[in-house]
Amino acid sequence: MDQVILVNEQDEQVGVMEKLQAHVEGQLHRAISVFIFNSKKELLIHQRAFGKYHSSGLWSNTCCSHPMPGETTEAAARRRLQEEMGMQCELIKPFSFIYKAHLDHGLTEFEFDHVFTGHSDAEPVPNSEEVAAWKYINVTDLQTDIRNNPENYTEWFKICIKNHIDALIR
Repeated sequence: MDQVILVNEQDEQVGVMEKLQAHVEGQLHRAISVFIFNSKKELLIHQRAFGKYHSSGLWSNTCCSHPMPGETTEAAARRRLQEEMGMQCELIKPFSFIYKAHLDHGLTEFEFDHVFTGHSDAEPVPNSEEVAAWKYINVTDLQTDIRNNPENYTEWFKICIKNHIDALIR
C-alpha cells in the first residue's frame, strides 16, 4: 500500500496517508515533478499509461510521483526518473508550488509539488506500466498545443507550463 506524506502549507510533515485515500479526501501532500530537456531545449513529455488510476492517457511532464515516508524529494525525483523513464541525469530544484485540481473519478490532487529539472540526450527506456508513449517537444509548440487541446494534458502539467515556464527553462 503506497503512502504519501501529508504536509502543511510550509511543507512540514503532519502525517502519512494511503495514496488513494489522500486523493479521495483532497489532503495536501508532498509530490515531485521532473522536467528533462535535451540539447535542443526540447522537453521530454510522456503519455500516462492507460491503466493509471487517474489522468490515464493524458500527456504530462517527464515524470511525477510522491516521495515515500522518510525519503527526500531529490531522492524521490531520481528514483522515479529511473523507474518511470529508465533514465539518470543531474537534477536541480528551481522551485516548488502548491496547487489543487479536481481530477477524473472524483479525485482531487492537492499537492506541495517540488519541481526538478535536468538535461539529457539519452533515449528513455520507459516502464510500460507508467508510460504509454513519449516524445521530445519544442516548448513553444507545447504551449500552443496546450492552449488548443487542454483536455490532452494533466492538470499539474498545464499549471506548471502556464505559470512557471521561465523557471523550468534554464
